Amino acid sequence: MRSCTSPTAPYVARILHMYNGDLNKVMEKGLIMGHEAIGIVEEVGPEVKDLKVGDRVIILPVIACGECFYCGHKEFSLCDRTNPSGELDQMYGHRLSGIFGYSKITGRYPGDQAEYCRVPNADLTCVKAPANVDAKKPVSLADVTPTAWHGCELTEVGEGDVVGVWGCGAVGLSIQRLAKLRGASKVYAVDKDAQRLEIARSFGMIPVNVNDHADPADYILSVEPHGLERGIEASGFRSTNSAAHATMRALGIEGDGSDTASAVIKATRKGGNVALIGDFFYSTNNLPIGMLMEKAITLRGGQLYAEKVSEICPMPQVPPLLSGYGSTEKKDGKRRKAPTAFTKSIWY
Repeated sequence: MRSCTSPTAPYVARILHMYNGDLNKVMEKGLIMGHEAIGIVEEVGPEVKDLKVGDRVIILPVIACGECFYCGHKEFSLCDRTNPSGELDQMYGHRLSGIFGYSKITGRYPGDQAEYCRVPNADLTCVKAPANVDAKKPVSLADVTPTAWHGCELTEVGEGDVVGVWGCGAVGLSIQRLAKLRGASKVYAVDKDAQRLEIARSFGMIPVNVNDHADPADYILSVEPHGLERGIEASGFRSTNSAAHATMRALGIEGDGSDTASAVIKATRKGGNVALIGDFFYSTNNLPIGMLMEKAITLRGGQLYAEKVSEICPMPQVPPLLSGYGSTEKKDGKRRKAPTAFTKSIWY
């Protein structure tokens, strides 16, 4: 499959963790990066049913089997069968799904920042896209937009909600706009980058500059006494605002900083919902677990359920792009070989 990624397209932050060396302990030389692309089908395996050579497709980042317990519950990023890594079993007690170009612990699958990409379980992992749409539009539907929708789903953003989003990168800005689409009355955009905050303001969000407020949670509570109904962390473990967490990370005392997660929990109202969408991998110190418990806050997280988005996203332009999902089947009670397609990369 020719995979088409774009250097101007909005990549999710989790790929930056690898380029910055934060995940060196689970990387290996020669691993091809990348897990958000569109492509042109060059070749299909004998068990691919829904794709043909020449089809233009969105390549989803999550590789799922479509058959296991978790896929049956449409929790595709928790798939039991597509990640042979034993490291995650040791780290988390369970393994997650395979992911393209995302380290040893997610299956060692070569990524799609390459001329060609092999796509396992292609009927489920690829989504047909129209040929007459500018490439920059469908490429964002591979990961950024589904991840943003996943964040809104986890926190159950709905009509009239007051929402706070920590992080104004591609995913954070998308969460903010989708929260508005889902009926949120106010969306606070929290970041320390003035340019990103200005973009958020231009979309109708309420910017909160961390550089102007030493404790952004206290500031939000000063203007929203009840707090946020929905708080979403979309910046990840590298976003340390305090000297304490920066020092602990530098010394290796903790793997993940919890400044932003702590602020989200504090700013969210009693009985509210919090989601962690920015990546966290290891352990952290000083997470306010007492505050989380006593305020009766529901905390959720996890990688996106990419294959589920077409069923839940109401945007009229998305369902035509996110259609054509297939399902894997068993033959004679035996698990069959994963159907595969190849794409060839085009860079814009």
